[in-house]
Amino acid sequence: MRLSTTLRVGAMMLLVSCGRGPQQQMTIAGSTSIQPFAEVLAEKYMAMKPEVRVAVQGGGSTAGIQAVREGAAAIGTVSRELGEGERDLIAITIARDGIAVIVHPSNPLSDLTREQVRDVFAGTIRDFSAVGGKKGRIWPVTREEGSGTRGAFQELVMGKSMITPEALVQNSNGSVRELVANDPFSIGFISLGIVDKSVKAVSIAGVAATRENVKAGTYKLVRPFLFVLASEPEGIAKEFIEFVLSQDSQRLLEEEGLIGVH
Repeated sequence: MRLSTTLRVGAMMLLVSCGRGPQQQMTIAGSTSIQPFAEVLAEKYMAMKPEVRVAVQGGGSTAGIQAVREGAAAIGTVSRELGEGERDLIAITIARDGIAVIVHPSNPLSDLTREQVRDVFAGTIRDFSAVGGKKGRIWPVTREEGSGTRGAFQELVMGKSMITPEALVQNSNGSVRELVANDPFSIGFISLGIVDKSVKAVSIAGVAATRENVKAGTYKLVRPFLFVLASEPEGIAKEFIEFVLSQDSQRLLEEEGLIGVH
């Protein structure tokens, strides 16, 4: 059955098909860190609202902001604090997430100071033996420019220091995790929400990278997960945001490894 009419208003589309009622569609785009969680929420929402189609796309936090500005997405997803030139957008915090520094499970390294993490990723420290690990060349793994995870890591850890150009660049947290899981001499940073047994999260200044420590405020590498909009939400966007902020959805995000806003 072919669609007979397609009307597009910004990021919202009303699809009318032969023999069926209207179907509304909304696009969400941006952070690859938020993408898997947004996909889970979108599936739950669409199960409740079969007349609505929510499309979730990645591309990075900066791309999400651009998509909202250009009207290509109703909601942008950003996994870092907004920069000065971005604060004209409406930002809604949907959860918080820790950033975990990860190594291969066989690596004896278990703890680093924030300064040591900075120097490792800046390329100043180049051997694991210099930070209490087994002798071996360090291969840092980083996210690409425009990534919210990288932006948050730059702000929280690197400061004015830059990540070494020798670092291996990956385009998703999952790719960083996979690379570190298969290389005993690599080190990377990913969303705490996707840390699993394939990698080991090191403590920072003696504080373990756990959700409990993020909640307690003792683990400091924490960033917000944001929905951003060009204007006050209305229609499907408003309903979806209310759904995401509901207690049931926040409980789901907690089960998925994030820290809810409640």
